[in-house]
Amino acid sequence: MTDHATTETSAPQWPRGRKPRNEAPIVPPNTIAARALIAVVAIMTFLASLTTGAVILVQSAASDWQADVAREITIQISPAPGRNLDASVEKAAALASRFHGIGGVHAMSKEESTQLLEPWLGSGLSLAELPVPRLIVVTIASGAAPDISELRRLLQAEVPGATLDDHRGWIDRMRAMAGAAVAGGVIILILMVAATVLSVSFATRGAMAANKPVIEVLHFIGARNRYIARNFERHFLLLGFKGGAIGGFAALAIFTLASLVSGWLTGTAAGEQTAALFGTFSIGTAGYIAVLGQIVLIALVTAWTSRQTVNRTLDAID
Repeated sequence: MTDHATTETSAPQWPRGRKPRNEAPIVPPNTIAARALIAVVAIMTFLASLTTGAVILVQSAASDWQADVAREITIQISPAPGRNLDASVEKAAALASRFHGIGGVHAMSKEESTQLLEPWLGSGLSLAELPVPRLIVVTIASGAAPDISELRRLLQAEVPGATLDDHRGWIDRMRAMAGAAVAGGVIILILMVAATVLSVSFATRGAMAANKPVIEVLHFIGARNRYIARNFERHFLLLGFKGGAIGGFAALAIFTLASLVSGWLTGTAAGEQTAALFGTFSIGTAGYIAVLGQIVLIALVTAWTSRQTVNRTLDAID
C-alpha cells in the first residue's frame, strides 16, 4: 500500500530523462467557453478604455477652459442717466492698465458690445435705446497674480457703476464638472472590473466542472493544489491578455481615428466647435499608456481571479 506522504508531489512525476512528447494542458485552450470569455473580457476592456479616454478628454478640455477663463477678467460699466459712458470706460481702462500684473486691456466699443447680444437677440435689431453695458476685457500677465480684490475696490471708488467679474463662478463650475467626470469614470471602471471578476469566476468553475475527471486523476497521482491552480492561472492569463488586447487596441483605434478626423476638420465651423468642446480629441501619451496599463491589469485580474477560484474550490473538495 502506497504511503500518503509519497504521493504529495508538486506535479505529476515522470521517469528521469523521459517527458511526454505532447503534454496536454489541463484546460483545453480552444473551447466555446474560452472564446466566449475572450469576447466578454474584450468588451469590458473596450468600454473601460473608452471611459478612461473620455475622462482624459473631459479633464484636459476643462483644464484648458479654466486656464483661458482664469487669464481674463471683465470690467462692466452700466449706463445711467447723466453718466458719460465713454469717459467712464476710458478711465476704467487706464486704471486697469496701470495696475500691477495686468498684461493687456481692451475696451469694447458699443458696436462690439452689441454684437455679443446677437446670438440671443438676433441681428438687425436696434439696441440704441437699451441700456447695453460696456465691457472691458483685462488680460492677466503670464505668471502674474494681481490682487483682484484691490483692483475691484479701486474701480468702485474711482469709476461709478463699474463692476469687476473674475469668473470664479465659471471656474468653480468647470472644476465641479471635471471632478464629477473623473468620479463617474472611476465608478464605471470599478464596475467593469467587478463584472470581469464575476465572469472569470463563473468561467473557471465551468472549466473545472468540465475537466473534473482530469482534476480527480491528478489528485489521485499526487498533484498538489497549487500545480492545478497554476495551470488554470496560465490558461486564464492568456485568455485575459487576448481579450484585453482586442478591446484595448480597438478603443485606441477609435481615439486615433477621432483625432485624425478632428485634424481634417480643422478650419471648418464643425471642427472649431468640436475643438472648443473636446480639444483635438487626442488622449496624448498618458492616455495611451493608461489604456495599455488597463490591458495588463485586466489580464492580471483574470489570472488572479481564476487562481483564487480554483484554490477555494479545491480546498472545499479536500
